[in-house]
Amino acid sequence: MSRFEASGHKNSWTDRDVEAHWDKVASVYVAENNKVKSAHDQRFFESMKHLQLEGAKHVLNISSRDAEADFFIKKVNPSVHVLNAEISAGLMAEAERLRPGIIQQKIETYSKLPFENEFFDRILSLETLEHAADPMAFLHELHRISTTDAILVLSCPPSTSEVPYRVYTALFGGHGEGPHRFLHSEEVKIMLRKSRWKLILHKSTVLIPVGPKALQQFGERIINAFQGSILSEFGIRQFYVCEKY
Repeated sequence: MSRFEASGHKNSWTDRDVEAHWDKVASVYVAENNKVKSAHDQRFFESMKHLQLEGAKHVLNISSRDAEADFFIKKVNPSVHVLNAEISAGLMAEAERLRPGIIQQKIETYSKLPFENEFFDRILSLETLEHAADPMAFLHELHRISTTDAILVLSCPPSTSEVPYRVYTALFGGHGEGPHRFLHSEEVKIMLRKSRWKLILHKSTVLIPVGPKALQQFGERIINAFQGSILSEFGIRQFYVCEKY
């Protein structure tokens, strides 16, 4: 049996702690991401491949941060309704400044979302699961608010990213991640199954996040050739594409 099977998966911090971190760094969030824009934007290009937006009606983008994903979603399907849900009022203010009139909704906790049952047919959750105080409750809530034919595209860094993250932060600063626990892909898969999400695709990406473009592209060719291997755990952004059971 997996060492993660019996876990409750809860973390030691609160969602309020997460909110406080993102409020604190909201003013530098975009500028810091722009320093590694290629690696940052990869999340949007990759997720658009899997959301199947052509037939979508209601998309939830959670956590939306500066709501940049809204642009990529609307580029694929201009008529789709996108709700950008964010826990940080500071980041919501940045999103409004950059994208006036963006549709946003403040959430207070990841464990109880203020949305009706079976409403969203597409859910995009980029680099959020690792921050939730109770990630299982978060996944259950995403299941509750999604339609029977919904598609969930979720990404998060693997546990192997912790050391590179700390090295990068020590050398270059950045906005930091605040309260987080990078998750082994095996634990994510177990949590998805427990919360009644059927995994359709697991894909590891971004083996080399910085450096010349040719080097980054070489890293992607390598990691694509070794999907499912131990090497794939070193891709700093793991994608999970799911349907409901």
